[in-house]
Amino acid sequence: MIRLYSLLLSLLLPLALLRLLWRGRRAPAYRRRWGERLGLYGDRPLAAGLWIHAVSVGETQAAAPLIKHFLDRHPDLGVMVTTTTPTGSERLRALFEDRVRHVYIPYDLPWILNRFLDRVRPRLVLVMETEVWPNLLRVCEQRGLPVILGNARLSAPSARGYARLGRFARETFARLSLVAAQAEADAQRFIDLGVPADRVTVTGSIKFDLRQSASLEDQAEALRRLWGGDRPVWVAGSTHEGEEEALLGGHRRIQAVLPRALLVLVPRHPERFDRVAALVQRQGLTLVRRSTGAVCGSEAAVFLGDTMGELPVLIAAADAAFIGGSLVPVGGHNLLEAAAVGVPVAIGPHAFNFAAITDLLVTEGAAVQVADAGALIPLMTAWLSDAALRARVGEQGRRVVARNRGALERLITLVEESLALGR
Repeated sequence: MIRLYSLLLSLLLPLALLRLLWRGRRAPAYRRRWGERLGLYGDRPLAAGLWIHAVSVGETQAAAPLIKHFLDRHPDLGVMVTTTTPTGSERLRALFEDRVRHVYIPYDLPWILNRFLDRVRPRLVLVMETEVWPNLLRVCEQRGLPVILGNARLSAPSARGYARLGRFARETFARLSLVAAQAEADAQRFIDLGVPADRVTVTGSIKFDLRQSASLEDQAEALRRLWGGDRPVWVAGSTHEGEEEALLGGHRRIQAVLPRALLVLVPRHPERFDRVAALVQRQGLTLVRRSTGAVCGSEAAVFLGDTMGELPVLIAAADAAFIGGSLVPVGGHNLLEAAAVGVPVAIGPHAFNFAAITDLLVTEGAAVQVADAGALIPLMTAWLSDAALRARVGEQGRRVVARNRGALERLITLVEESLALGR
């Protein structure tokens, strides 16, 4: 089966490169550095003892404290971080500049992976969250190179999809050296798919250990003054295609009750910024774009967060938050950035990517899960109208985050132990 998989991937390789070119029409960064995805790096120094793969912005942000730990505590080790998306690359550079080595992850073909590994020569591979690539695991196994799946989560729909692959999936998952799962349900799904039970441990989610910038509060206060300190503000973060239109229509309903209300709209993918801006204007709503630096006067109805890496500040400056990718079946995004700063947070019905965190926050009264956009708007109106109500929900969020910290230290310990075994 692995040979058939490799053959199909080889045949699809030209289409994958064409897709990069196609995506590069709206996001030019996809057209650049494409050779890295084929294992072509020129004479750049790439050797590093620890290879961390973080798909995009969310995984990079979650892995940042762990990366910082190894840079600070083990400066001679060397850290290589790969991402799949340019936005992940940009976030990594913003966080660490040139302190870490970065390339795009090579395509999952043995000849490309071996070229990459020959250059990097890592002692350990740490893959964040859910990236499971059959040839990567097979090549690493052949080299005796341990692979840890860290902060691992596996939704029920994803597990069912892998299970349909039968023996191929079981052989692939059995090659993982260690799985540090976010929750018991995730751990059991990995075991069911073929990871030996003695290689699976529950460490919790390192997203609870998020470390906010020391200047976050000051930045949020400055932003709030820019918006108007006494107006009601809600943020819709990490939104996807099919959500913004419903949210904009809902914002009109909120303005019917609270005329000065401001919606801070933050699309998940930067290549959609212009399209969403055009949608706002077609809806007849007054728009201010963050990237222009324009004044957000009282007449503005929508503030478009079209810059990278600012979502935590935008959330901290708002009165309430909604997390996107959840009104459509994307699976939702991380609620904890809102909960950690005491901002009441809502999420839609499709939250399977963050099921354990969502269930915990909802059960503890620290978040609300709504059935659809129609149910979201009355909730937001209530929160924006009642400071005491949103303060109760927000404070409960702070408590839940504080109680669940510690996963980062547990994962760091596992990685250090594995590195020690390889010495």
